[in-house]
Amino acid sequence: MASIAQQILDYTARDGYRPEKPKSLAKKLGVTKKHQKEFDSALHGLVADGRLRFLDSGRVAVSVPPGYVLGVIQKTASGAGFLIPHEPRPPKLVGDVYIDRRDMHDAQRGDEVLVRLINRRRSGGQSCGIIVDVVERATNVFVGSYYVEGEAGWVNIDGKNFNEPIWVGDPGAKGAQDGDKVVIEMLRFPSVGQKGEAVLTEVLGPRGKTGVDTLTIIHEYGIPDEFPDEVLEDARLEAENFDPDNVEDRDDLRNETIVTIDPKDARDFDDAISLRQSENGHWHLGVHIADVSHFVQPGTALGREAEKRGTSVYLPSKVIPMLPEVISNGLASLQEKHVRYAKTAFIEFTAEGVPVHTHFANSAISVTKRFAYEQVMPLIKAGKGAKGKVSAKVHKLLCDMYTLAMILRKRRFESGALEMHLPEIKLDFDKHGRVSGAHERDHDESHQIIEEFMLAANVAVATELSRRKLPFLRRAHGEPNEAKLKAFGQFVNSLGYELKHVQSRADIQRLLNEAKDQPDSQAVNYALLRSMKQAEYSPFDVGHYALAEDDYCHFTSPIRRYPDLLIHRLIDGIVSERKTHRGSSEEELVRLGRHCSTTERRAERAERELTKIKLLTFLEERIGTEMDAVITGVDRFGFFCRGTDLPAEGLVHVSTFPQKDNFDFDRDVMTLTGRRTGQVFRLGDRVRVTVAHVDVDRRELDFQFVKHLGQAKPKRKSPASRKKKSAKRTPAKKSASKKSKPTGQHQSQKKSPPRKKSKRRRR
Repeated sequence: MASIAQQILDYTARDGYRPEKPKSLAKKLGVTKKHQKEFDSALHGLVADGRLRFLDSGRVAVSVPPGYVLGVIQKTASGAGFLIPHEPRPPKLVGDVYIDRRDMHDAQRGDEVLVRLINRRRSGGQSCGIIVDVVERATNVFVGSYYVEGEAGWVNIDGKNFNEPIWVGDPGAKGAQDGDKVVIEMLRFPSVGQKGEAVLTEVLGPRGKTGVDTLTIIHEYGIPDEFPDEVLEDARLEAENFDPDNVEDRDDLRNETIVTIDPKDARDFDDAISLRQSENGHWHLGVHIADVSHFVQPGTALGREAEKRGTSVYLPSKVIPMLPEVISNGLASLQEKHVRYAKTAFIEFTAEGVPVHTHFANSAISVTKRFAYEQVMPLIKAGKGAKGKVSAKVHKLLCDMYTLAMILRKRRFESGALEMHLPEIKLDFDKHGRVSGAHERDHDESHQIIEEFMLAANVAVATELSRRKLPFLRRAHGEPNEAKLKAFGQFVNSLGYELKHVQSRADIQRLLNEAKDQPDSQAVNYALLRSMKQAEYSPFDVGHYALAEDDYCHFTSPIRRYPDLLIHRLIDGIVSERKTHRGSSEEELVRLGRHCSTTERRAERAERELTKIKLLTFLEERIGTEMDAVITGVDRFGFFCRGTDLPAEGLVHVSTFPQKDNFDFDRDVMTLTGRRTGQVFRLGDRVRVTVAHVDVDRRELDFQFVKHLGQAKPKRKSPASRKKKSAKRTPAKKSASKKSKPTGQHQSQKKSPPRKKSKRRRR
């Protein structure tokens, strides 16, 4: 009889095999409970040998054969796509893989697909391929607008991923009315020459009704909202069993002076601080983090649901928590004057801020005072004037926290850490939940105090776990691609900044500081952000580039992040000295890292998309309104800009420019230059625009250019930029002659055909 490993390989090698969960695979193979461990060992051995692999969902899939590449597909409005390969990429494959519209089959944006590489190359040498299999769908569920035509119901899916409506059968299904937002589940995905087919599963309500936009995003991104009954029952049992007076086996810190500093509208509080200075000048910092691991045990319904969700989702006007509120806002939340359990990191620093000793404890605390960020700095700066507003102990604690935090902050930047200056814009809402305006969120020293202490705790925990050689889920941020950094250096040089060493974090930070408060600051910071890799969760030791740390993990937010909860379980094993508690295997951590990275990005995209919908709804009734904006992107067909007072981003197409001109696009320095007028549009320019067109369902906003308010002109001309500009001057004059004709590099306003709505190119 074949071994279990061979049985697994034979089954997964069958034609038509679709990735399955290990539990389902074991059932299909007839594995009994007696042989389950043998099955698990064989499966992980095959994964370790590279013969099988785990998908982000935990399903078992076959490995990638030579000549093929696996990745995630991104679709363009034309129907073509780009494959973003998984890491590690195949040898010699540089960049993304282009997929022609005819070779896309029925793959959609976000799907994981297997692509066969072909010999054809695009201009510029980009690899091309053909999709041979959709390994795993990003989703089968979509949201759109329902309408009836003839004897059938149809749905126009929101966004620009589908250019044709989807057939849903009987008119009036589920009581849907024309114009209702509905949820559908795809039965057959559309492809070239084939219509899509779906079943209508839920009616959300009329478009524009309060709350329907939020429901749209929740369903569109597949965000779990309501908790299952068994999870709520687990949470209720934890509440019943919680005894705040039982502090056995915990460091009793209930009489310590401890404070929390959070946003004024915060509902859950997962971090608190204590601090004292000893006679030798050393600082003794206590970072107390909500002990969620005490309530959420592995294998329970609560634990499984927390893993599934991965993170809390913070949508405008609605929070979807990772844990039921009885825990997230109750038992685990470090509320003022309430006894709560915590995981505490005690870190000793020298007077100069050098860490010399760390230890951890399970503790019981009672927060002395809760502060909102806005309250902290006025109290610190008040000095003796704070008497009577807070106790002397609390005031001293705040002042000491500020002193140590600034010492740590200075040391961090001296070590090469980066800090980008990207203002956070928050929407304002009226009592009906509609957008009424926006404001820039303050980020003063009170925020920096908490940031420094959270970073210090995260580094201390990761350093200890690494020292013990325990596998753990790191917050990884790899070194950026050198070519991208060079492109960034070329771009900032075109703006007049000098960046001598693109690989030097110190030089990059000096550049960011120089650009701060300049008109092109946003352009510089966004360009740097685009040149760097995205941070992710991974067990592999690649360090954290932006923080300039070798060991880093997330420990400080277990109420809202599942990776932090995993770290707490490891710390629990250290504190309790359970040598058998070594956490998950590397293979399992790879799966969890991908899953948590995916849920984190899904939450971020959902927040951005709902913000966009609400802004578009606000602007839909304000066609013709003028607003100031900053150019955030440039392409050959126009530029994108973002409002300075209202963070709505839209396209200004070259065909709408008032000047009749042909424009040259320079990708290296991201500029559009008029050949006749010499007018230049570059990243960071301030412009005045008019709201010209809004399509909420397709998530489109078009502006019309009015005038320049201020150009992001070079602050000093480098020899390289002068030489480049001089080299371009003569051809520009020639191209303005009457005999010249636009090439593929130019856009002619007079000859630009009207754009079809479904074909428009977007960033």
